[in-house]
Amino acid sequence: MAAINETAAKDGKRDVSSHHVEEDADADGDLKHTEAAIDATTKGQALTGYEHLSLWETTKTFKICALCCFAAAFSGGNDGYQIGINASIIVNKGFIEQFATAVDAKGKKYHTSPILSGWSSIMSVGQVIGTVSISFVLNRFGRKAAMYWLWIILVASVLAESLSRTWQVWLIGKLLAGIGVGSLQATLPTYIAEISPDRIRGALCMLYQFWWTVGSFFAQIALREIDVKTPMNWLTPVYTQWGQIGVMAIIFLVIPETPQWCVAKGREAQAKKCIRTLHWDIPNYDVDRHYQRLVLLLDHEKQVAEEQRRQHWWAIFTGTDGRRTFISLWPSLAQQFIGLKLFGTFATYFFQQAGVGEPFTIKCITTSIKIATVLVAISATDTIGRRLMACSATTLSWVCCVIVGILGVVPDNSARTYVFVVSACLWNVGMVAVGAASSASLGEISSQRLRPYTAGFAMASSCVVGIVMDVLVPYMVNSNQWNWSLKTGWFYAGLGLIGTVVMWLMFPETKGRSAAELDELFESKTKAWKFKTTKTATQRLAQEQA
Repeated sequence: MAAINETAAKDGKRDVSSHHVEEDADADGDLKHTEAAIDATTKGQALTGYEHLSLWETTKTFKICALCCFAAAFSGGNDGYQIGINASIIVNKGFIEQFATAVDAKGKKYHTSPILSGWSSIMSVGQVIGTVSISFVLNRFGRKAAMYWLWIILVASVLAESLSRTWQVWLIGKLLAGIGVGSLQATLPTYIAEISPDRIRGALCMLYQFWWTVGSFFAQIALREIDVKTPMNWLTPVYTQWGQIGVMAIIFLVIPETPQWCVAKGREAQAKKCIRTLHWDIPNYDVDRHYQRLVLLLDHEKQVAEEQRRQHWWAIFTGTDGRRTFISLWPSLAQQFIGLKLFGTFATYFFQQAGVGEPFTIKCITTSIKIATVLVAISATDTIGRRLMACSATTLSWVCCVIVGILGVVPDNSARTYVFVVSACLWNVGMVAVGAASSASLGEISSQRLRPYTAGFAMASSCVVGIVMDVLVPYMVNSNQWNWSLKTGWFYAGLGLIGTVVMWLMFPETKGRSAAELDELFESKTKAWKFKTTKTATQRLAQEQA
């Protein structure tokens, strides 16, 4: 570790400073130069030499890393497309004719609530299986191996959907799709977080949410076009998934393994090769320095784990790591509490049962709003930060649930429909911002040592709650069952209040922090609302270097 100490203490190559330091330049300035370097090293921290770069300069400098993140996040499109198809194809006329099992008093076929709940919940069950199981693949065999494995599962799911002609076979396809999608949700945020530069990590992590939203949008576009032109054709949207599968295969083959996993497995040569691949275009990039920083961080985390007797993967449930797991899972859990299944998964069906005309069109409008919102979120996350965005967005969606509940007890008229559609649009603005923060938190909040397990358990927790909602929502909104219609908003207003309050109390600011800095903040039990202003050893060292 002497080499990293010397590098941290003396950096004659670059004019190093930090945007954190610029905000707090007057604090702890009395530390001696060597003391600051030693303090940083003992906490697993060291300077990269690029702390002084602006967001745009960081993006230009690390463009290969950013490009790899952008390509990897493309897989989120398949996730969004699968979720979108699963949610909306159930109102397609051809799909109803093929799979419906009941007939109403007018002789019209319809899906029974148990089958609707089965299709949706089995996908959530698959997501639980996928998110939990892929964690062990990620840790043992690497991020690339996990990508290959989930790709095979997705191929099997699309094949099952393409060949299905009975509701039972469609059920199998949805189970496989859930496993594949769950594996995606745990793997890609982990991969992106590990290869992203600290300064722009938030935006790059949120690219997964961007592609998810794009995939969901095109699912609605495809279904709307089919509904208008060939309403009995339900197979074309299913077949289009093969194109995404092909592109994913190429991406997974091209992008490199993460250096962090290689370091954790003691593969120094492979780690340095991956570092060179990700930074080959940066003149005189110090590969050894990058490698030593990763070793320093991992050694520090191992030392802390040994001192606290938390060496095993189940440490994600105890102590500081338990807190990090809870924070990682809460944004996605809060999404469930503020109506993800109602306004997201079953949105088209909800609009139809609520008597809104052109449900596919309304869904397309709300999804296009999501795309615009996620672009704003990506642009703002490394400026305004994750905490303010996530907490404010959760609050907005909760307020919309309250408004929808109120609309459920007022007389039905055109004004009510207008307010309902506007509320649904605003709800989507809040939901996509929370989803973007969730994508970032999965990769950022956990320790490097436990990241795959934390991300997997966080997503699994949300999916377990999602299974319950998958069963309840069809009964709530189905006019042939409970027929709550817009009064369903009150159910989510109650749950959403819990999700919103906890979000404000627990979700921290991680903007611009390195993994080692976050380790220090969590180990010192810093309150969530103090993460932004608390100075770390890296900041003190950077201040002296400046």
